[in-house]
Amino acid sequence: MKLFFNIPIDFAIFIEMKKTLFFLMLLTYLTFNAQIYSSAIIGDTSNYIVSPEKKICLMGGATEDDNAIAWWLAGAKGGDIVVIRVSGSLTSYNTYFTSSIFASNLNSVETILIPSLTAANHPYVRRRLREAEAIWIAGGNQNLYRSFWKNSQVDSAINWAYNLKGTCIGGTSAGMMIQGQYYYYAANGSVTSANALSNPFNTDMTIAYDDFLDIPYLQNVITDTHFDNPDRKGRMMAFLARNSSSTNRPLGIACDEYTAICIDSNGLARAFGGAPNYSDNAYFLQVNCQSQNTPEVLSPGQPLTFNRNNMAVKVYHIEANASGSQTFDLKNWQTGS
Repeated sequence: MKLFFNIPIDFAIFIEMKKTLFFLMLLTYLTFNAQIYSSAIIGDTSNYIVSPEKKICLMGGATEDDNAIAWWLAGAKGGDIVVIRVSGSLTSYNTYFTSSIFASNLNSVETILIPSLTAANHPYVRRRLREAEAIWIAGGNQNLYRSFWKNSQVDSAINWAYNLKGTCIGGTSAGMMIQGQYYYYAANGSVTSANALSNPFNTDMTIAYDDFLDIPYLQNVITDTHFDNPDRKGRMMAFLARNSSSTNRPLGIACDEYTAICIDSNGLARAFGGAPNYSDNAYFLQVNCQSQNTPEVLSPGQPLTFNRNNMAVKVYHIEANASGSQTFDLKNWQTGS
């Protein structure tokens, strides 16, 4: 009777052990596979060899401006487009970039989801970014982009592609925010103007410098998007004030959410949007070049004072129209139309 009694108890323990082992193996499998990239491609999977025309596109964060995208895609010379993001659709940009509204005849458009540092260092991701004639950074969470892509094969491949190959670089919303040499990465949530101005060093003011993307015309630049939101303007002043402690020439580029700023290989920036039918605007900001141009008060826990006799910051404003005819020269930050 004792032997008969022990067999079912041991067998039950064995079954539970198998269940636990299976669960742990499944969890490990799901965790590992969550690290791996996902990809979807339209077009030819082989590498198209062509020399792209170096272009930059900074998109304000709402629906993409078709005229700006057409201008930007033309720089790819019919080559391969790679869209990168942490999450979201694998097909929406593929369909959009290959739609009939663009007469670009692209070799391929591929979207790659890169949700971890492991995925960012995958050889396939590196190869496809280096093969691309244009790289588009989708909207999302710039803190995740920084966490997963900084110091990885992603940022090194993008920097190599733009600076040595001439690959076009573009992005919207978070994909615009990370392109400046300075960038606000919103690690603790989006900072309001009230918080930024009352204490420019508060915990929401997470700004990094010169440790991610290397785009020459965006040196000393911090960007902001959705600038038709009035609350964005005050925090941009705080961004510039903060950056004044690192450089003697803090610069800013901002645009409304339906506006795109497109920069050619000579540093000429043009703004695409819906003006005059809609109020779509681009802004180029710089701390004024004068003997004393640093903030009067810039200290942790203290409200910002940045006035300098009403000359602290200069702003060049252009209306964004369908032809992109309004321009500003980023070579000298002085002239425009």
